[in-house]
Amino acid sequence: MHWPRVLLIGAAAVSLASVLPAGHADATEWGKPLGGSYDGLEGKPRPVTPAPAELGPDERGTMAVFERATKSVVFIANTAIQRDILSFNVMEVPQGSGSGFVWNKQGHIVTNFHVIYGADAIKVTLADRSERQAKLVGADPDHDLAVLQIQAPESALEPLAVGASHDLRVGQKVLAIGNPFGLDHTLTTGVVSALGRTIKSMSNRTIEGVIQTDAAINPGNSGGPLLDSSGRLIGVNTQIVSPSGAYAGIGFAVPVDTVNRIVPELIKHGKLIRPGLGVSLVPDAIARRWGIKGLIIGRVSRGGSADRAGLRGARETVTGRVELGDIIVAVAGKPVTTIDELMDVLEDRKVGAQVTLEILRGNRRELVSVTLQAVN
Repeated sequence: MHWPRVLLIGAAAVSLASVLPAGHADATEWGKPLGGSYDGLEGKPRPVTPAPAELGPDERGTMAVFERATKSVVFIANTAIQRDILSFNVMEVPQGSGSGFVWNKQGHIVTNFHVIYGADAIKVTLADRSERQAKLVGADPDHDLAVLQIQAPESALEPLAVGASHDLRVGQKVLAIGNPFGLDHTLTTGVVSALGRTIKSMSNRTIEGVIQTDAAINPGNSGGPLLDSSGRLIGVNTQIVSPSGAYAGIGFAVPVDTVNRIVPELIKHGKLIRPGLGVSLVPDAIARRWGIKGLIIGRVSRGGSADRAGLRGARETVTGRVELGDIIVAVAGKPVTTIDELMDVLEDRKVGAQVTLEILRGNRRELVSVTLQAVN
């Protein structure tokens, strides 16, 4: 798709050659310099203008952040194992690449889930150019996050300083470091363009509170850090909006407050331990088809939190007709009409916390208190 651009450049070069003034040497004599033996002032190098005694404070600050943070940024290559259909030889086939960053001195590396999705082998290249095989420790597709681990000396591992995202303000400076199109350790700068955006993950779950930035993010930046002006991690670059597939001024990063909550869970458990109600819900599409605005409880897990709270699921009558049980219409005072909205409300709560449900039972509205339990 880049051919038209290449052809235009070539055409421009030909046009320039064809309009040289007649007083110059023949343009077809490619071995001779244009202008003959002219040795006037224009034929000599321009004098060098002295540089300022010092760079500006903003430039010095940006350079210091890059020099410090680049030690933490890694390049990640994702390969799959395939067998040649003719020779039956097994070979590694590149599937893609991305960025990541050192989380701690134990060799844990944070990146996007989509960077390592479907990988049979993962290779991490550190800032010192050394290559390490990585293993997947844990993944959370719903937030597009994954944690890898490599074996490396502590001296080669420089964890990033972790900041906060809840107090970010639109307009403040940000820096993105990554490996766009395989070009390692590339720095781009910009500002926080907007806060509180929502994007969809690979699992089609909504990621809330996302940071929007105009710092250039391209394919290969995924999983790299978004930093504030002091070099603290404030987000993980994950998506762009672009008609062409390349940078178009709108990039998104998963906020660090979300990352700092999920990554320890992935390291400890290999997955995110979520709080839940202990129920199975009827799919949203079916609820809409039935004209119900709320979450239909399909089944209550025996002995679970919902069961102990007295919630009721749907049941089949002796005549084969489905009789609806309780319908959840609000959680903690927030209306919910989709399973995604329920998960968003529960996401900031911990297992063991109490939550009040507003349910529709027959023609009556009731409030029920439920203790959240761990769910997969």
